[in-house]
Amino acid sequence: MSSRWTLDKIPWDRFDPEKVDPELLQTVKAAALVEANSGDYVTYLCNIFTDDPDFQKAIEVWGVEEAQHGDALGRWAELADPEFSFGKSLERFREGYQLPLEATQSVRGSEVGELIARCVVETGTSSFYSAIRDATEEPVLKEICRQIATDEFFHYRLFEKHRQRYTNGRRLSIRQRLKVAFGRVAEAEDDELAYAFYAANVTDQAANPYDRKKFALAYWRRAMSLYRFAHIETAAKMILRAADLKSEGWLGKLSAKAAWWVVRFRTARLKRAAI
Repeated sequence: MSSRWTLDKIPWDRFDPEKVDPELLQTVKAAALVEANSGDYVTYLCNIFTDDPDFQKAIEVWGVEEAQHGDALGRWAELADPEFSFGKSLERFREGYQLPLEATQSVRGSEVGELIARCVVETGTSSFYSAIRDATEEPVLKEICRQIATDEFFHYRLFEKHRQRYTNGRRLSIRQRLKVAFGRVAEAEDDELAYAFYAANVTDQAANPYDRKKFALAYWRRAMSLYRFAHIETAAKMILRAADLKSEGWLGKLSAKAAWWVVRFRTARLKRAAI
């Protein structure tokens, strides 16, 4: 697997400051930090799959591509807000948020569980960047997110391929698979995104201490409003496939409708909470 694009392929000269949405800009800043922090995930995954050197190589390439996502988003954010420093914000983020890099076993309980969780993460990022791509009118951000969404789909296929390989002879029960998949969906609301939003958008942290609830609300209120049914429908089917379940037919349709209802309900609740 090799990188499908580089920063030089982005049409930076087409940047249009008049089409920058301030609320979306704050979300992109946070996303840039999370993407750029991929090195920690590479360390974590290589610790878990220590007996699989070929997969470790693929993980390292994946990490490079994820870091490039952060670089692209960070560069765009600096164009949109000349006072924003991607480098300084990333330092603040890394100081305040760290993964359990000492772990040698998956927090999901098994290698298969870990790969299901990774598929869920790639599903979330692919749908998220697709949503930004469709929401923004700024041409450079639209192209960046198009490229990233495509990458994330290929990353999903990477982890799915290895999930199938590890599943051979070590199949989890339906209950275990769903527990991992939907558990990882729920974890999207942990400290990582909230702290990334804080580190990216609050420069005077002494005067504005971190409040998880406050900054999680700030992030999710902006992010959830981006989604449309098509994004959620695709994500629901990808999660079902990650859990080794049929994504077409009645199950896929029911899951998509249920997920869309949840998104609409949460979006409305987040708007009320922000008032």
